[in-house]
Amino acid sequence: MKAVQFAAPGASLQIVERDIPDVPRGHVLVKVAANGICHSDSMPAAGMASSYPRTPGHEIAGTIETLGEGVTQWTQGQRVGVGWFGGACFECESCRRGDFVSCQVGKVTGLTADGGYAEYLLAPADALAAIPDALSFAEAAPLMCAGVTTFNGLRHSGARPGDLVAVVGLGGLGHLGVQFAAKMGFETVAIARGAEKESFARELGAHHYIDSTTTDVAAELKRLGGASVVLATVTDAQAMSVTISGLAARGRLVVVGVPHEPLSVSAAALVMGSSSVAGHASGTAKDSEDTLRFAALTGVRPMVETYPLEKAAEGFDRMMSGRARFRVVLTND
Repeated sequence: MKAVQFAAPGASLQIVERDIPDVPRGHVLVKVAANGICHSDSMPAAGMASSYPRTPGHEIAGTIETLGEGVTQWTQGQRVGVGWFGGACFECESCRRGDFVSCQVGKVTGLTADGGYAEYLLAPADALAAIPDALSFAEAAPLMCAGVTTFNGLRHSGARPGDLVAVVGLGGLGHLGVQFAAKMGFETVAIARGAEKESFARELGAHHYIDSTTTDVAAELKRLGGASVVLATVTDAQAMSVTISGLAARGRLVVVGVPHEPLSVSAAALVMGSSSVAGHASGTAKDSEDTLRFAALTGVRPMVETYPLEKAAEGFDRMMSGRARFRVVLTND
């Protein structure tokens, strides 16, 4: 099979030929149809993988090619996805309390186990999420990370239908966050840079738009009644921090983007508003499956550019440069 790998930290992506792996007990072999490229795929290039060579990719969609011994809940040919959650150990303290996403021993797809920049992927059966027929593979792949991160962040935020919810950013995460927020029944505010993005934000379902280059974001959120939740999808710490004063009483800033610099948070603003700041990771395979089903049901779709696997390096560079509108997906035709 063809696979794309980082041979060592700091190396460029290279295409190699590998043997299709044997399938051990409790695992499945997935024939990869599509794999989304995520900014986090730069982590193995930066030396953060457990070993090398390492195939990146944690936004995987395909079909089950082979079932390992003991796998009874899946069928050959079934459409499945695999995300960051690459299977739990079922033995650590996190797993014993049912918090599988925090498992420190299980596999992390693309970092401690090979990912989806390949024609085939070996995955534990508990890492799989069923893909509804309404979603194409190219649509389903980005939902395994960008999708579940925004969907899960919103549904666990404490916001209720009718609440004012703001999404900071209209990029790869934000364009999904706005769609999910609107479909969940929130009064949705999109916050981005530039008046020219307003029409796009409203096409995604936003009820309000705030141009952060010309408007006091916090004051405008307060004018609208105060945000119960702000979902911050950007990597700009200042753009996140300025929204805190625009939260409603007991409002929450949910951070899913990861800026390099620290957030600047006023303790007085938090105390006076009884507000909070929380980070949110992606989720388990079940969370991904819920995301896929909700997207299929409500019409939420990622906007993607596709590249064949052979042009993985080109697609990777486009995503990392920030030029992609909005997700890049590798396909195996």
